[in-house]
Amino acid sequence: MATEPLRKLSGSPDCKNGTCPTLWAKTTTNDYVVQGYAISDPEELAQLDLPEGETAVRIPAAVLEGYFRAQR
Repeated sequence: MATEPLRKLSGSPDCKNGTCPTLWAKTTTNDYVVQGYAISDPEELAQLDLPEGETAVRIPAAVLEGYFRAQR
């Protein structure tokens, strides 16, 4: 089965190398993929109480704000 292509929706405006936090959309579903900074602080992760198979990333507000601004 082929991997579903992702469509870039918004990226960090401060990005200089192309591998910065980014918001992506799956092209055939209503799912989003978020590329961000891995959260590794044990106290912060404990607050999230993530179940097995889930992870959390931090992304700059500008990434989401850029996407929502474009939707207006």
